[in-house]
Amino acid sequence: MTSALHHITKQLMRAALALCLGLCLMLTAFAGVDAAEVRLSGDYVKDTVNVAHSLQETIAIPTEDEGHTAAADEARTLIYDYIARYRPRPKVNNLPSFTTMQTALNSLAGHYNNFANRPLPEELQSRINKELAKAEQSALRGS
Repeated sequence: MTSALHHITKQLMRAALALCLGLCLMLTAFAGVDAAEVRLSGDYVKDTVNVAHSLQETIAIPTEDEGHTAAADEARTLIYDYIARYRPRPKVNNLPSFTTMQTALNSLAGHYNNFANRPLPEELQSRINKELAKAEQSALRGS
């Protein structure tokens, strides 16, 4: 009798432990959702406009500002999420707006990856702002 009770208790403890571990894994998986990932809605036009505005705001932050590094890291994450979401979609990746947007994003990501401690050169900043604005306008027109 005691042996059977001990065996049942042991099984219940294992089941409870497995349940707790499963819940912990599920909660930590959902807690790691990026702010940049949440911003992407899946609507190409809205996402293109939001990403363009967000990156233009990030570019405008002076390098000396204490929030510049965090903003650059968030921008890099947003760029990767945007490209990962829309590059595999044939209906989107052939649009002129996506091509222009991708050019701007590649330039900005390249600068952040290779020259993270240096300010964005004015010429590059100007070109990226123009490309982001052009991509936004093209996306709103549907091309």
